[in-house]
Amino acid sequence: MHTQTIFELSQEAERLLQLALQNLDTLKSMPTAMLESTAAAITGEKNNVLPLHFSARGVDAQQAMLNNELRKITRLEMVLAIVGTMKAGKSTTINAIVGTEVLPNRNRPMTALPTLIRHTPGQKDPVLHFSHASPIDDLIQLLQKKLCDYDRGKLAQHLEIDKDMNTLLERIEKGEAFEKHHLGAQPIFHCLKSLNDLVRLSQALGVEFPFSEYAAIEHIPVIEVEFVHLAGLDAHLGQLTLLDTPGPNEAGQPHLQKMLNEQLSRASAVLAVMDYTQLKSISDEEVRQAISAAGKSVPLYALVNKFDQKDRNSDDEEQIRAMISGTLMKGNISPGQIYPVSSMWAYLANRARYEMSTHGQLPDHQEQPWVQDFAEAALGRRWRTADLDDIDHIRHSADLLWEDSLFEQPIRKLIYAAYANASLYALRSASHKLLNYAQNAREYLDFRYQGLTVAFEALELNIARLEEDMALLQTRQSVVSDEVKHEVEEALNATADFMGAQKTALNQAIGEVFSAQHIRDLAGIDRQTPHGDELKQLVLDDEGQAQIALSKIRSSCERVMLDAQTKICRELALRFDQLESTLARSLNEAMRPIETRIKEHLSHAGFRARISFPAFQAHQLNFNTRALFNDAIAQDDSQAGPPSGGGSMRETVSRWLNNPGWGWDEYVETRTRYVIDIAQLHDKFKQHIEQFCEQIRKALSAQVDVSVTAGMATFFAEFSLCLTGLQESLRDSLAVRQQNEHSTRALCQLLKQSITTATWIQEDTRLLRDDIQTLFAAEQP
Repeated sequence: MHTQTIFELSQEAERLLQLALQNLDTLKSMPTAMLESTAAAITGEKNNVLPLHFSARGVDAQQAMLNNELRKITRLEMVLAIVGTMKAGKSTTINAIVGTEVLPNRNRPMTALPTLIRHTPGQKDPVLHFSHASPIDDLIQLLQKKLCDYDRGKLAQHLEIDKDMNTLLERIEKGEAFEKHHLGAQPIFHCLKSLNDLVRLSQALGVEFPFSEYAAIEHIPVIEVEFVHLAGLDAHLGQLTLLDTPGPNEAGQPHLQKMLNEQLSRASAVLAVMDYTQLKSISDEEVRQAISAAGKSVPLYALVNKFDQKDRNSDDEEQIRAMISGTLMKGNISPGQIYPVSSMWAYLANRARYEMSTHGQLPDHQEQPWVQDFAEAALGRRWRTADLDDIDHIRHSADLLWEDSLFEQPIRKLIYAAYANASLYALRSASHKLLNYAQNAREYLDFRYQGLTVAFEALELNIARLEEDMALLQTRQSVVSDEVKHEVEEALNATADFMGAQKTALNQAIGEVFSAQHIRDLAGIDRQTPHGDELKQLVLDDEGQAQIALSKIRSSCERVMLDAQTKICRELALRFDQLESTLARSLNEAMRPIETRIKEHLSHAGFRARISFPAFQAHQLNFNTRALFNDAIAQDDSQAGPPSGGGSMRETVSRWLNNPGWGWDEYVETRTRYVIDIAQLHDKFKQHIEQFCEQIRKALSAQVDVSVTAGMATFFAEFSLCLTGLQESLRDSLAVRQQNEHSTRALCQLLKQSITTATWIQEDTRLLRDDIQTLFAAEQP
């Protein structure tokens, strides 16, 4: 890499960032409208509305973002944010990337605060630094006072108190300060768990946790460790750091959504960890929305974890990439940046290979539970302790498990590239965010300046007209809601008709399975059944023959259900994609007259205003058709026998058909002959199909209703806020015009200078971005 060129580009980026921060300081000195109060008036809830770019909070947020970019440029640090839901395997993925266990793998939330994991050559044992621990110490003092008069038994009713929580409570009662440095995996786990327990304890006691103190990335915990995959590679200019982010609403903490958005906006790139088994779930949808917003300024990548759970009927790698890129992410991420993997297999293989290379053997599986997990994954369920002594076989098995994890591709294409080009990633991140800032600043400043130059009467008239437009928006919202409701009802009615046809086809197909001739063919009986006769019982003389016949009937039924699953999944996905497009088009067509009216009025007065519709989140119509099938079948199981767990369609049906409590064995009577009650078995299946189709219809209706309501509310709230921002800017201008002429001229001059500065920043940043892209292209193999 061209070290001198990188140095010169980083100096230019630093100059532009400093200039943008000075420009923001100038903006803060200008009179601005209190958009926060207006937003609250619209929504009724202040914290749920993102601040506009140049409101008081918006300016503070932009200053924090630019300062963060300045910090990254100074260190030439590439920050790769890792984001995912609680059960997607985020911690396991980070451990797989690092090559050793630096974060605890738990089935409960463990990311109370964002955490940095920085590649530090030569640092074999991980060390955690928590320099900004004073807010936690203050919290401990508050909790100490609160616990003095709090009954421990009452606390246990609101909080799970395990051994670690008991230890934490004792430390709080003693007033012990939070340690700032932790060396080794176990002390780090204990530190992170203590932070998580403090969040839960604060919530139970009604004490506010100091999350705002950790908004700045330099204040959050940092783990320094050498990444195993990068060990021994040539040193490069710049640093690679992972950012472990809390999932949205993790552990019932709604504020984490805002924290997630803030952290993603400050990353150099974003890696989403998606759960292969829950790709269309509500929780994964929240993650997709967050990374889609971040993807406007930073590169996006995705790991589809738990791909080891696919079966022969599941989508393959290319189908998964196409579905995520097109259907779920709406083109915001390219298929080539999506990697189906098994993070658990990768982590276990890495850990085993590291132990073998370091110590020549695996640790005692009784002392290290992960060894048992590795043995089961690499050697199979029937592994024996003696197998672990075969060193060559273990090495080979670890290599094969790593290969099967599919993790080699993202390591080489993403992690190696990020490490080698960390400085370029840092520069590209800064250039994108500078461009966004400069564009927004120019539009805002231009509008404010125009407000001081147009006729006074035109200014007052446009403020009044915007009030009329906002009233018109409320009216249109009611009309559009009725139109959308009609579209949804038609779609659901069509879906009900489709499901009715599928139920008829399923019953017909199952009827053919249980037809007399087919049953006899499956049983290998040569005698023909007279036309029209119904076979109610199958009587066989051999027990083995009866079991084989029963197995064949079961397999035939399973094939019918699997074929139905595939057809219904495909058809429902197509139908609701069409509904998404229809609803988005209806909203845009309904709002277009208001947009056109506002632009015309402002244009006649001399304003140039950019108004754009918020995106209707149509992909909130999320339903997991596979899960619907599983749930429907599981409910039928519960009526006939012990409830089965979750799993794939094939596993669920197989468990259902193999479940003795369901009744297969009831149809085989051991006497001198073996009798299978075909009629009763067929009736059971028909009842199940009825419940199965009804379950899908009801679940779809409920989920679509909730999703459309949420999408509509978000759309109109954002559009209302856009109009309010225009109105408040005009009112600012009116307030200044009502002052003396000297104040007006002074503000005009200040605005012109700021517009010129924003233009310089925009033009110079474009040149910087082009130079960075040229270097990126030169570094590609």
